[in-house]
Amino acid sequence: MAVEKEKVTMLHGAGGLVMHNFVKEHVVKSFGDLALSAEVPLEAMDDAAVVGDIVFKSDSHAVKPIFFPGGDIGRLSVSGTVNDISALGAEPYALALGLILEEGLPLDDLDHILDSMRQTLIEAGVSIVTGDTKVVEKGNLAGCVMNVSGIGKRSAALENNLQIVKQYRPNFSARWTLDSNLAVGDKIILSGTIGDHGLAVLSAQRGLNFGSNIVSDVKPLNKVIQRVMCEIGGVVTMKDPTRGGLADVLNEFSEKSQIGILLQEDKIPIRKDVAVACEMLGLDPLEIGNEGKMLFGVVPQKAEEALTFLTQTGEGKNAQIIGEVTDAFKGVAMQTIVGGKRIIARPIGDPVPRIC
Repeated sequence: MAVEKEKVTMLHGAGGLVMHNFVKEHVVKSFGDLALSAEVPLEAMDDAAVVGDIVFKSDSHAVKPIFFPGGDIGRLSVSGTVNDISALGAEPYALALGLILEEGLPLDDLDHILDSMRQTLIEAGVSIVTGDTKVVEKGNLAGCVMNVSGIGKRSAALENNLQIVKQYRPNFSARWTLDSNLAVGDKIILSGTIGDHGLAVLSAQRGLNFGSNIVSDVKPLNKVIQRVMCEIGGVVTMKDPTRGGLADVLNEFSEKSQIGILLQEDKIPIRKDVAVACEMLGLDPLEIGNEGKMLFGVVPQKAEEALTFLTQTGEGKNAQIIGEVTDAFKGVAMQTIVGGKRIIARPIGDPVPRIC
């Protein structure tokens, strides 16, 4: 009897444990030993790579539908790449656009998407400088998919930020804000409410009406990140909680930094309508992807100052210190409102398919 071969499933692209293992066991295994001498190489599996003083990122987007409450695939593709470059502390400045269009896509829809991209590029202060276009037969895509690659560079803001970190942690030697930089006592700051993007896309996918105006949070965060590093400093790590949500990112922090993270449930910002919708659908908001939020790991001496700064910006008005790094355990746990502790495991994958 023939053994059925293992095949790619939707989980392989959904963030979380399955995708993490897939990338490590197939992609990194195939290409990791061919990498240039990189400061942050492929096998680091960080948000982007670092070669010399250049941060390089490639990000593909296959969101379904291509238009959703609060955004579209164009705004999403620019924001996603910009935010991943920014998470390493770099200043993004040049992008490349790969368009794969489905035969029959209305040109008005394409123009709407390209105009949305233009507005997001202006908002982020970056440019598309090259790219490629392909068309596939009707019925093979849900309109279009996109790849946006980009490069970023070291900035005076990053240098200032690292100097401030070293004032409180003299042995700190990292040149970028990496997942592995956390130490005991560091505070975890979340820049705003969770679950908005995933629920907005889900509502569009399934025609759901939650009786409220849940819209995607998708936006570029590079300017506020540069300001936090320049004007406050003390940031040791950053990451945007996209596929797999807050739970996935925090477990990645924990694994790479070899520390524990204790969250406070009552400090995690979430809209009431999002919380109600998640409860109704049986979803954990900690595992739902976001596209306009950032997690910051900050030295304890600068955390309150960083929080105050963020809450005075449009991007961070709902920011909260949601947890602290500890050596009391490994992994991620949450102090619940009722008084107990709950283990926050790495999710198998994001519960909402094709959100980005």
